Order: sequence, then structure tokens, then C-alpha cells
Amino acid sequence: MNTLVLAGLLLFAAAALLDTGVPGPAPRDRLRAVPYLLCAAGSGCLAVVGAAALNNPAFPPELSFGHWLGFGAAALRVDPLSGLFWLLTFAVAVAACLTAAGWAAGRATRRGPAAYYALVLASVAVVESADNAFLFLLAWEGITLGFYLLTAAEHRRIGPAVATFAFGKVSGAALLLGLLLAAAHSGTFALAGFAHLPAGPARSATWVLLVLAFAVKVGLAPVQVWLPRGYAAAPAGLRPVMAGVAVNAGFYGLWRTLALLGPPPAWLALTLLLLSGLTAFLGIAHAAVQARLERVIAYSSVENAGLICTGYAVALVGSLTGSDRLTAVGLIAATLQTVAHAVAKTLLFAGAAALEEDSGTGDLERLRGTARRLPWAATAVAVGAVTLAGLPPTAGFVSEWFLLESLMQQFRLTAFPYGLALAAAGALVALTAGFASVTFVRIVGMIVLGPRGDAPVRRAPRRADLGSAGRAGVLALALGGLAAAALTPSQLRVIGQGLTPLVPRQVSAGALVSPWIVQPVFAEFSSLSPGWLWVVMPLLCAAVCVLLVAASRGGALRVRRVPAWRSASGGVHGDDQYTPFGYANPTRRVLGAVLRTRTRATPDTGPAPAAGEAPGLDRADPAPTAATGGTLDYASDVVEVVEVYLYQPFYRPLRALVSMAKRLQSGRLDAYLTYMLIVLVAVLAVVAALS
Repeated sequence: MNTLVLAGLLLFAAAALLDTGVPGPAPRDRLRAVPYLLCAAGSGCLAVVGAAALNNPAFPPELSFGHWLGFGAAALRVDPLSGLFWLLTFAVAVAACLTAAGWAAGRATRRGPAAYYALVLASVAVVESADNAFLFLLAWEGITLGFYLLTAAEHRRIGPAVATFAFGKVSGAALLLGLLLAAAHSGTFALAGFAHLPAGPARSATWVLLVLAFAVKVGLAPVQVWLPRGYAAAPAGLRPVMAGVAVNAGFYGLWRTLALLGPPPAWLALTLLLLSGLTAFLGIAHAAVQARLERVIAYSSVENAGLICTGYAVALVGSLTGSDRLTAVGLIAATLQTVAHAVAKTLLFAGAAALEEDSGTGDLERLRGTARRLPWAATAVAVGAVTLAGLPPTAGFVSEWFLLESLMQQFRLTAFPYGLALAAAGALVALTAGFASVTFVRIVGMIVLGPRGDAPVRRAPRRADLGSAGRAGVLALALGGLAAAALTPSQLRVIGQGLTPLVPRQVSAGALVSPWIVQPVFAEFSSLSPGWLWVVMPLLCAAVCVLLVAASRGGALRVRRVPAWRSASGGVHGDDQYTPFGYANPTRRVLGAVLRTRTRATPDTGPAPAAGEAPGLDRADPAPTAATGGTLDYASDVVEVVEVYLYQPFYRPLRALVSMAKRLQSGRLDAYLTYMLIVLVAVLAVVAALS
């Protein structure tokens, strides 16, 4: 197993060297896919190691680095929790690398993106297995650097890359302070030694700093504003590695923190629970009204981060109240949601990349029906969307069922604040689930199943639908995600084995009633048979179709074509179907208080700007009116409330400080020497005063 660990990391290094280190011009045509295929092979090696660590936890694979880092012994140690995340992360990464290879083949790209891709994968592998604080921090910064390079790879706009890097450095600073604080009070840089950190202010501060560090990376409110911009700015075919693979490092950090530090401060658990529910609701509210496909998927990532962290916060409440079963059901729900998110998000971004390449745009109004040209991309988008909508019999349905069941256990808690917080989070999650269905029905109905719109589309040169490698990746993800839902009991056995550092195996096994029936750990509360859904639902659908045909005497099979009815009044023109803008408009109005929706009708002055140029502005296509004889432009503005009301008030003071700092950069040597002399005198004065 140690050989496979080393082989996986060396394959990542080879992919990076092939993309950047080989002299000569950039590789041509299909050779551009080779680095991503090497990354797929490396990911496969690490996924096998993760499975082996779960199968034989008594002898975990370990790749030692000795003491050469200078902060004590360091190694990559794959215990059951690391094995669980390696299996999840790199099984999905294999498919993500295949879709990236299909996207890159035959595409004119500069050197670099494949190397950044390999850097992210290698850094995630180290984060999820490091047993030393310095090694963990070093790999965490590697993810931040890889994200920055990916978002800046196409050099269209530097703003999203700067925001990604800035929030990444906030995450790194919080992680650095938290790890240093824990190391100072435990006397070691070994992560296992943090378990002996004594209770008190130091451990509470460590908890807060580590949660902040990981919350920034996964996109928890109010530090989620970088995520939609960062994902949308990255090259289309490489977004799956950010959204479906690398984000799991943040969730691993949260799980590992609970395993090492034990119960958190009570106020932190309650705050995290409410913030997570609010994050999920805000994320899906913005996803429901976005005008571009990549931004819908990106805001959906914010929603999923909120759902996952809600389950994690339930586990924190369980650890505080001494309820192992509540801890187990919260972690199981969160881990199931992580699996569904990783699979669905990779599928969605892979399919969206193919649609964007084919149509030359990500605008939903111009993508209507375009998936009909690309059946493999359409399948990826459809399966991913249905999974994130939480519809049966997908993995998204099972994970959301577990999450809602875990939140319904508030009646078992004697402390009123805990029960109230679980009830409030449950209401937010229920609202989120409802709007998620609306959001992804729009994607499937308009893009995958809908007829073509009238808006002109600038088509890129026709390429193969995802390529052979991309099709293999999509097929593996789609079948794997559906199989995971059908075989949920088997999946729970694997998850229970991986969670043994946090909850005893016999407690998590309480989620299994029988080989085909599961329950939310607490016996005789409720139960679900995901496998039985795969039998009953097709049979019921077939029975309804047979009855329909029989009752209509075959009339249901005959097609009649008649003019579309628009209105009882004459002279009414327009589309025969909902547009993406029109479908989302009720959501804008219902959530007007949250999104700060403003609508207006103005004379048409030309084509609407792209959503990427004017974030938050959605416009309907101009429609002729009998009253005016011309056209009206119906516009609707939605506001990113966290950005507008939390960050923008500090924007002007920050710019003023930057302007003042620029004045110090006069370029004169005597001025710099004067500044240094002033600082030296000030330091000497402080030292003299303290002595």
C-alpha cells in the first residue's frame, strides 16, 4: 500500500512536469489529455489505498518523511477517517480527471492548467492524510495556490482570482494560528497530540480558528462570496476538481477537528448550526435566480456546503450532550450529503463545460434545448441536477432524508437552546429542499428537455460530445451515484467504518435495520428502503403508462399538432414556453425580502449585457406590445446580500488606506531610510519602556 501512495503522488508530479517541464511548444491535440490521464491514474492509486485502509484499519498505510521537515516526525498516515475521505475524494477524482482529459483533447490551451490541476490533487491527498501540523498547513496552502492559479489561468478577469486568493489566505492565517495555539499548549506538532489539549480557553480558541479556516474553504456564510466567482472564473473543464474534489479537504478538516479536540464550546455548535442552515437557504435562493449555468451550479455548492455543515453541527450538539447516537446520525447525514455533492457537482460542471464549449455561452436564455445536440453532456447535467434536487431514487434524496431525520431528534434534548436551534435549522433545510427542486427543474426542463430558443447562439467548432475519456468519466459517475443510492446499506457500512475515530462502530451500525432497510440510528423512529424504491418506482410508472394507454384506447400514443395557444386576444406574440427568466421570476418575487429584488420596465435600448459583466442582473427578452407598438425591456435586479451589506461598507475605507499606503512608495531611497529609522526608534522606545 505504501508503494501505491508513493506511485499516486509521483503520477501527479509527472503530470505537472509533462505540462510545464518538457521543453518545446505546448502539446498538440490529444497529447493535451495525457497529464489529466496521469492524474486519473494517480487518483486511482490513492482511492485503492483508501479502500484498503477501511478494510484493514489495524495496519494503516503510512508513508514516512522522517524529521526532515524540522517540526518533528511527519508522515502520510491513512487511518479509517483518512481512508474514507481518500476513497470518496479520489474515486470521484478519477472520473473528474477523465472528463478534464476529454475537455482538453483537441483544445488550444496554454501550458500550466494541468500542472495546477495536479497541484490541487496532490495537496488534497496530503491534507487528508498528514499527521503533522506543519505538513498539513503546507498542503493547505498548496490548495490555495492551486485555486488561485486555476482561476487566473485564462486571464480574462483578475478580480475573481484575487478574491479567491485573498479568502484562501484568510483561511490559511486562521489555520496557522489554530495549529500554533494547539501545538504550544500540547507541546507537539503531531496532530494526534492535540487530543491531549487541556480544556480551557486555548482549546476553545483552537476550535474557533480551525472552524473558521475550514468554513472559508467550503463556502459557509458569511465567507462564501469568493466561491461563485472563483468557480465561474476557472477553465470550464477544470471546475469539477475544485467543486467536487478539493472542497472535500475542508469537510475532512472539520471531521478531524472533532476527532482530535472533542466537544466544542456550546455557543460555537449552536452558531455553526444556524449559520449552516442560513447558508443552505441563501445558496439555493441565489442559485434559483441566476442567469448563467455556471453560476447556478456554483451557488448550489454554497447550498450543499450549508447542508453538509448542518449535519456536522448536529453531530457537535450530540457530542456536547453526550449522545453518541445523535453524533452518529449527524455525521452519517453529513457524509452521505458529501458523497452526493461530490458526484453531482462533478457531473454538472463536466456537462456544463461541454455545453459552454459547444454554444460559446453559459447564458441560460441561449442554452435552451442545446443539450439535445450533446446527449452525453445532457445526461451528465440531468443526473447531477436530479441528484441535487433531492428527488428519489438518487443519492441526494437519501442524504436529505437522513439530514431531516437527524434534525427531527430535537425532542430528545433536554436543553431548550439545543432543541430550538435544531428546529430552526430544520425549517431552513426544509425550505432549501423545496427551492432546490424548483432550481434544478428549471435546468432539466429548459436546457436538457426543452425546445430550442430563438436567441442566436455563437457556435464553437463542433467537437466530440465530451470525448471518449469524458464519456467514460460521466458514465462512471452517473452509474456510481445511482448505485450508491440503491445500495445505501452497503454505503453506510463503509461510512461507519470510516467514522470509527469519532463514534463507536456499534453505534453507527444502528442505522442498519436489515440488509435493505435503514433508519436514523434511533430505533423505531422511521425507516427507509432505498433499494426498494428502485423496484417500486419503475413498476408504478409502468403501471400508470399501461392504464393510460388502456383507458385512452391507444389515443395517448397518437400525436396531434396544433398551433400553440397564447391568449384569447389577438395580436399577442411571444414564446410558446417559459423562458429561464420567466420560470425563475416567481422565485424572485417570493424571495424578494431575501434577494432584495427590484423590478422595472424600460424601453428597450439594445441587447442585455451578459450576467458575467453585470452580476445579479437578469433581463427578459424584449417582447412587442400592442399598446406601445414597440418593445419593453423587463429587468430584475437581485442583490448578494452578504456582499452588499457586510463587505461593501468596508470597501471605501480600505481603498482610502491603500491610497495612503501608496503615497509612502515615493521611490526615493532617503524616504525609505527615514521610514526605517522611525520604526527603529519606535521599537527601541517600546523595549525601553517595557524593561
